[in-house]
Amino acid sequence: MELRTLRYFVAVAEELHFGRAATRLHMSQPPLSRAIKNLEADVGALLFTRSTAGVTLTAVGTVLLDEARALLDHADRVRVRVSAAAGVATITVGILGDGSDPGVTRLAAAYRRRHPGIDIRVRDTDLTDPTCGLRAGLVDVALTRAPFDGTALTVRALRSDPVGVVLRADDPLARRDRLRLADLSDRRWFQFPQGTDPVWQSYWNGGRPREGPVVRAVQECLQAVLWNGTVGLAPLGHDLPAELAVVPLIDMAPSRVVAVWNEGDTNPLIRTFVQIATAAYRH
Repeated sequence: MELRTLRYFVAVAEELHFGRAATRLHMSQPPLSRAIKNLEADVGALLFTRSTAGVTLTAVGTVLLDEARALLDHADRVRVRVSAAAGVATITVGILGDGSDPGVTRLAAAYRRRHPGIDIRVRDTDLTDPTCGLRAGLVDVALTRAPFDGTALTVRALRSDPVGVVLRADDPLARRDRLRLADLSDRRWFQFPQGTDPVWQSYWNGGRPREGPVVRAVQECLQAVLWNGTVGLAPLGHDLPAELAVVPLIDMAPSRVVAVWNEGDTNPLIRTFVQIATAAYRH
């Protein structure tokens, strides 16, 4: 049994719902369901009783839940003790979207100069999780974009970027110098998968319900525009293929680049990381 699979199992056992567990794990439901079925095959027994209302643990699943929690707790303690013995300090950073942002480049260089002995682990995430795995405990701090549900999180603003609408270059609206959201009221917009943070979804839909293809990554957004004529929003200043154009939106709130971490987390590595990030993004 892999630890990752056990984490999947614990999430389903605690949520008692595959959809909610997938949202919590920031993954889609089909691979989660496959992982649980493979685990049941390894165990040789059903772990859940499935119904239209959700799932319930079987007797075997109840036993495995206790053991899985104990194993995962032990694995976490092992990591901490080994790192301490090796004298290795580690911080895991979640990054959303464009890792080539000049702010990220300056931050990486400044952090290496200041803390050459710190092991930096980077987790690149797609657009379905604006907190980059922070709520699931996969990262210590995230470099992302607001707004999103900030419950139990601490958010530090690093920069604000104006926003534009991405269109096919041959779209009549692409010839305009600027646009308003009302100019796009009859268009299809890309959507994020069900379960995505509603505050995040609402922002990238211009504050109102829309219809359009479901996407998970930046490239999928661009391809939706290219192939289907879908419109979507993007921060200004990013390079786009020649077949696409971006027109500034004059009535859209800026997109804020932020550093975010769990409220109350006193890890000193997070504090110094955010201090250096604030300076790096100020230039």
